[in-house]
Amino acid sequence: MQGVAELFPISSLGHSVLLPAVIGGSWARDLNVSTPESPYLAFIVGLHVATAIALIIYFWRDWVRVVRGLVTSIARREVRDADQRLAWLLVLGTIPVGLVGLVGEHWFRTTLAKPVPTAIFLIVNGLVLFVAEQLRRSDPSTDVEYVDERVTGPESDVRLAKQSTGQAVLIGSAQILALAPGISRSGVTMVAGMARGLNREDAARFSFLLATPVILAAGALKLGDLTGPLGAGIRPQVIFGAVLSGVGAYLSVRFLTRYLAGRSLRPFGIYCMVAGAASLAWFAIR
Repeated sequence: MQGVAELFPISSLGHSVLLPAVIGGSWARDLNVSTPESPYLAFIVGLHVATAIALIIYFWRDWVRVVRGLVTSIARREVRDADQRLAWLLVLGTIPVGLVGLVGEHWFRTTLAKPVPTAIFLIVNGLVLFVAEQLRRSDPSTDVEYVDERVTGPESDVRLAKQSTGQAVLIGSAQILALAPGISRSGVTMVAGMARGLNREDAARFSFLLATPVILAAGALKLGDLTGPLGAGIRPQVIFGAVLSGVGAYLSVRFLTRYLAGRSLRPFGIYCMVAGAASLAWFAIR
């Protein structure tokens, strides 16, 4: 679930909150991310790190170019080629959500990571995806033909590097909304990118590239929990779950880079609205 839902625009954290609550019983009691010092949170962190590793593996050619561009840019004190510029756009686009996450992570988790608010945010996420597609439906220029990652990837990176700094920061800042469980990180950044004129492939690609350092950084801050008391007794489960999450994420990004080049976000929007409304109805009648 984590590997798929992190990259599909349906909110992995939202599903991690809602699934235990819908099942109820010991799931709802033990698998609660809003609980202080929750072992479930440590478990989810392990799954997120595996997701980020899967993204690095899939986009390894891009990350080699980006890291090399950043190193050469710093060493030579220049920003000349597309790789150097894209590297800095990713750095600058990551800063806003990083700062807000450091300051507000505890509040977002303990206040909003509860079943009812999460279900409402999932409905909002669906509405955002649906409305964005309705607004972009009349513009066929957003659709592109996906050929192959090794061919269209470098071409997409060159186009992304031509963005203004302000636009990259704005798109990256959309990730702040995803700190609320139920709002998809990939979804809001893709919608923000398309709203700023990126075609579907470029918007999805920039979203996945932006997500990687954010997920890794968040994991690095919490990964120490797994070596302490919170990780006691669940480390084998974390490893097993991380393997499944990584495989799911790799297969998902492989599918989505092709699908999103010319297909609609509406099916994901409809799913989020139905799943969120069904969860609210279940909580009301149970």
